[in-house]
Amino acid sequence: MIIRAGMAPYDNYDPTKIIMNNSIGGNVGNLVYQYSAFRTLMTEGTTITPDHYDYDSKYADEINEKYDAYIIPLADAFREDFVPSLRKYTKLIKKLKIPVVVIGVGLRAPFEPKLDESFSFDEDVKAFVSAVLEKSSIIGLRGQITSDYLTRLGFREGTDHTVIGCPSMYAYGRELKIRETNITPDSIVSVNSSRLSPKNVLDFIDRSMNQFPNHYFIPQWMKEMVMTYVGAPSVSDAKDSYPNRMSHPLYLEDRVRYPLNATGWFDFLKQADLSFGARLHGNIAAVLAGTPSILIPKDARMRELAEYHNLTHIMANEITEQTNIMDLVETLDFQSVTKNQGQNFDHYIDFLNKNNLDHIYKETMTPSSVPLDDKMAQIKVRPPIGTITGCTKEEMAKRWESYYPKVNEKAEKAKKKLTAKISEKDKIIKKQRGTLNRKSVKLALKVADIVK
Repeated sequence: MIIRAGMAPYDNYDPTKIIMNNSIGGNVGNLVYQYSAFRTLMTEGTTITPDHYDYDSKYADEINEKYDAYIIPLADAFREDFVPSLRKYTKLIKKLKIPVVVIGVGLRAPFEPKLDESFSFDEDVKAFVSAVLEKSSIIGLRGQITSDYLTRLGFREGTDHTVIGCPSMYAYGRELKIRETNITPDSIVSVNSSRLSPKNVLDFIDRSMNQFPNHYFIPQWMKEMVMTYVGAPSVSDAKDSYPNRMSHPLYLEDRVRYPLNATGWFDFLKQADLSFGARLHGNIAAVLAGTPSILIPKDARMRELAEYHNLTHIMANEITEQTNIMDLVETLDFQSVTKNQGQNFDHYIDFLNKNNLDHIYKETMTPSSVPLDDKMAQIKVRPPIGTITGCTKEEMAKRWESYYPKVNEKAEKAKKKLTAKISEKDKIIKKQRGTLNRKSVKLALKVADIVK
């Protein structure tokens, strides 16, 4: 199989390589649902190869020849700024002769989406979904809001599309186990956040984090990885409560940890007593690690998944200046996420079966051997990286000497490529001018002959 991913779970890349190749697709949260797809679909007879986010239609013949299926796990891909990618995938998929299965896709929209109104990307979504359905039995969606959206576009719920939630939730099978932890001000706490959250949420996360002196912040954007690793540039100069610059106490005090892979992320979260924040996969990673977590959904894409999976959550619009994290710890049900897991998992497996995909649960829901686990056992995965402010001088120098020569090399290659492109265009323009000049002379002579 070939899969939409920038790296495989066992690709133990160092930070410089991840950054240079954008192996996380701009957000390390992508690694969580990709890990789940690998673990579920990698059987003894199946090899899964990442497409490294390179899906030009010129590769169609090669893909048809080398692979038996194309697996496309997506996040909130039905959005304006993803339209160019949707169009590229649509063009490629139309040329493919192998099955193409979309394992999870969602709509980006406000918390209360107006599905009776059209979106600017409706036609592109219709073209993409239609192309996929020519190559597979049914499309898997992240939640009911996306399902209602596709139904409005003319696709049939239960026939063309079905809600499966996020594949990341099924990484370890039919059951989830959330540890009973004693959460006190002395607890180790993992915090996640998003700059796109409203001010009331950002302020709540900031003040809640400070109630636990032993806290760690896990950012997810690529820009944050660069800042964590080498210290610059700042993600933003905005002076709000989001940790977006090196001068923020979280970075200065080395309380930031950036994951390089899914399993290293899970291992780190197993040490925490609580995770909370506004990042979907930041908290799903905690769930998979068995750590109690509180998600703060701020839009439709997070809301539909929180509702489908019964993720322990408080909605963004419910947070006030009086909301206290310890009160939430006392009142929220951290086990709610386990209650529908079995039913949801069975539906997910049914979805895979409808698309004729092989997986490790064909014979039993508790397989004794998991090929990905066996492969991962042979690797010492890299743990999340800390901020450069917490490094020794030797480690600082090592990071800079690893990173900046590669940045310069990449910039030089881009410059040469641009120069060659400009040179080629100049040749074309020169040729066109010559052609136009010859045509002009001929036309002038012809007019002169006519006048004469």
